[in-house]
Order: sequence, then structure tokens, then C-alpha cells
Amino acid sequence: MGRAGFFCLAFGAMIGVGWVTAMGPWLQTAGPMGAAIAFAIGGLLMLFIGFCYAEVTAMLPVSGGEVAYAYKAFGTSKSFLVGWFLSFGYLSVSAFEAISVGKILSYLFPAIDKWPLYAINGETIFGSHLLLAFVFVALITWINYVGVQNSIRFQVYLTIVFLLIVVSVGAIGFWEGQVSNLQPLFAKGADNTVIGGIIAVFATVPFWLVGFDTIPQGAEEAKDSVTPRMIGILILVSIVAAVLFYILLIFSTSMVTNWPSIVGSDLFTAKAFELAFQSRFLVNGILVAILIGLLTSWNGFFLAGSRVLFAMGRGKIIAPAMGNSHEKYKTPYNAVLFSGIITFISALLGRGAMIAFVDVGSLCIAAAFLGVSFSYLRLKKAFPDQPRPYLAPGGRLTGYIAVGGSILILLAITLPASPAALKWPLEWAILLALSILGTIFWLMSKQSREKTTREERDYLILERFK
Repeated sequence: MGRAGFFCLAFGAMIGVGWVTAMGPWLQTAGPMGAAIAFAIGGLLMLFIGFCYAEVTAMLPVSGGEVAYAYKAFGTSKSFLVGWFLSFGYLSVSAFEAISVGKILSYLFPAIDKWPLYAINGETIFGSHLLLAFVFVALITWINYVGVQNSIRFQVYLTIVFLLIVVSVGAIGFWEGQVSNLQPLFAKGADNTVIGGIIAVFATVPFWLVGFDTIPQGAEEAKDSVTPRMIGILILVSIVAAVLFYILLIFSTSMVTNWPSIVGSDLFTAKAFELAFQSRFLVNGILVAILIGLLTSWNGFFLAGSRVLFAMGRGKIIAPAMGNSHEKYKTPYNAVLFSGIITFISALLGRGAMIAFVDVGSLCIAAAFLGVSFSYLRLKKAFPDQPRPYLAPGGRLTGYIAVGGSILILLAITLPASPAALKWPLEWAILLALSILGTIFWLMSKQSREKTTREERDYLILERFK
């Protein structure tokens, strides 16, 4: 992968479809200014976490990223915890995208809502939507099965087209929109306070901004011209670009129409521009961008999730079969196939589980960020002389801020009194299922772990950086 490939992998993964599918809930929960403040604060926190990532990624540019950092810092069990939560944070995004396919295409073609099967959280699951999910899951799985070059080429082209469309739409929104439409600037959250609304959106920001951490997963596959230091810098650039993207789209979309009147619409951004300009061409352009954003986000997280599982399998932390590479394509084919299966099974929960995957995914990702932040601090102390092509500003203070911010997000998601707390029963059930599956993987892999010496595992995970 080259520089453009790394940036498009990260930025394409971060932008996704949240700016359309979740724009309505953001505004309903916090209002335009409240949502922008939530993203600004969340983005600043992500930047501190990004500093930690940039240093340790440049220090250990190996596949699996976070798995390697936690392993070198704390050993096998902590490495598994970080890797397991991270991989399923990624797969939560993958499941979200698989469900979004049917939702977006049904907006374009309402006639595809056929063969109702069952309902979850009051949302009907149609057989046609499951068929679409299966087709797209198969496509993404195949792209990642046959090689990273195809995956990155796919990512770069789609991201370029996406940016051209969305920048044009955003510019039209600012040019033709009215500042008066931003009123009210703030909305009250579930606890009937403005602060509660901001907190509720802030707690989900890791889910929408996660993606910069896909770069470490591909660090081992970087071209010679891409230095470890450059990889670290690209992590930071992608975070800043994504935060600005979300904030600008929040204001641009809110300015084109009276947002409170349509805040409950399925695809808020498309509906807002449709009402404001009565232009089907413009709306179709937005819908094309949505589909492209969905695919870039999905592909990036799918690639990253399979690489985390591969790293744990190769290091014999979990089933060694996950660490096998395809003889012809040199891809982690078992990890890719496993990711595809889990994504499709999750998609069976349908639209009623979309917010659940956002919330559970945010928790998993925040847990992994906490692990990386602790790893950063530990590596600073235990390996002060290890070469660091990129040095994070602020030293250990940066790590403490990243740790504190990650804990803050976890508390916002888990404390019952929090406006962003996980909801019973679906969200807690998904988290419980994830924990049980992780326990099973850990126990079933005990024999292979015990047969592997520390020296062998050091080489398998850290390679020449052990």
C-alpha cells in the first residue's frame, strides 16, 4: 500500500454512511450545534488517542497493530482482550453496513421491500433485504479474499468519487442554505437537558470516527517508499479530515431546510436536500454517495477486522487456523471467511439492531482504545530505547489523556444513569454473546497457546521488532 492507499483506507472507513443514516438522530438528540460540539470534543479525544497510535504504529509496523502493541507491553492475555474487542468493534461496523444496504436501496426503490419474515424492535426484516445483505457481504468477502491490492484499489477509486460528490453537495448546502434554518441550535437529550444530548452523541463518536486504526492493520503491507513515520502522520491526518468532514456536513445539511420538521426521516440528509431543491438528480447523487461511502467504510473495517483475527491466529493466541495465509493470494483467508459469516449472521437482526450495533461497537472500540493507550504508556516505560520514528507530542501526558478519555466513553456507555447507556435487552444481549464467543475461543485455543514458546510467539507477532 502507498500513501494514498493508507489515507483512503482510513478516511473511507471513517466517513461511511453515518452522515446520512444517523444525521437525523444526531440532530434530534443534540441539535446542529450540539452535534458539532460532540464531534469536536470527540475528535479532540480521538486525536490524543491517534498520537498514541502514531507512535506505537511507527515503532511496531506489523500486521494486527493493537494486538502487537498489547502483546509487547503486557503479554498474551491482555493482547487477546484488546484484539477481541477491536475485531468485534470492526465487525459491528460491518454488520451496520450490511443492514444499511437494504435501508438505502429501499429509499431508492421502495418496491424491493418484499417477503416480510419477522420483526425486531418493531422493525420488519424483509427477505429481499437479507438477500441484498448476503450479496454485498459475499462481494466484500471476495474482494478481501483475493488480495489486499484489489481491496486497496477498490478503496482508493471509490473514495475519490465519494469525495467529489459529497464536497459538491456540501458546497451547495452552504451556498443555498440559510443560517436561520440552524435554529434551534441545541436539542435536549433523553434526560431532557442540552448537556445530556451532547453526551449521548459524544458517546457514539468513537463508532463514527473509528477507522484511522485500520492503518496499523496494513502497516506490514506498506510500500518501501512509505516510511514508518509517514504511517504515523497519516493516522493523524485522517482523524482531522474526518472530524472536519462530519462537522461541515452537520451544518450544511441543517441549513438547507427546517430540520426539526423532518428529523424523523430515515435518510435525513437525502430528504433535506430533496425538500429544499426539489431535484431528483441531486438526491440521486447523494444516494450514490451513500452507497459508495457504505462500501468504502465496510471494506476498510472488514480488511482491518480480518487482519486483527489473523494476527491473533498467527501468534497462536486464538485458533492457529485464523493465522493461515492463502497459498495463491497470500491473504488471511480463514479470518476473511469468518468475518464474512459473522457479518451476515449479525445482519439477520435487521434495522431494529442498527443503533444496537452502533452502541455495542462504540463500547468495543473504546475498550480497544483504552488498551492501546495503556500499551503506549507501558512501552514508554519498559522500552525507552526502542527506535521510535514518530514521537507523540506531550509524552506520557498524552497517554494519560487518552486513557482518561477512553474511560470516560466507557462510563458513558455502561453507567445506567447515563443518557448513552446500553439498552436492555438487545444491546446487552449482543455484548453478552460477544463475551461468550470470546471465552469459547480463548478456552479452545489453550492447547495451542501452551505448546508455543515465548520466543516463537515473539517472532510470530512482532517479527524483527521483538
